[in-house]
Amino acid sequence: MLKEEDQKTTRKNRIILEQLNSLQKEDETLYNILAVDVWALAKTMDEFQPGFWSAFMKNREKALKRFISEVIKNKPTNHKRPPFLR
Repeated sequence: MLKEEDQKTTRKNRIILEQLNSLQKEDETLYNILAVDVWALAKTMDEFQPGFWSAFMKNREKALKRFISEVIKNKPTNHKRPPFLR
């Protein structure tokens, strides 16, 4: 009886691992498709408006810095955690 339960648990674990692997592969594929789409858009825009990609990346960097500073500003402090993890 105990062996039977172990086999069922092992089978369920294997099925879950297979599903996780499938989801990871699908996520990676989607990420790659999006990367190609962004590259194609940037290349096309760069042909119509030279310097587009450079300007886009500068704006992206500014927006990312602003976003990070706002997240840090609004993050609640937990004094029980070490300073490097706050």
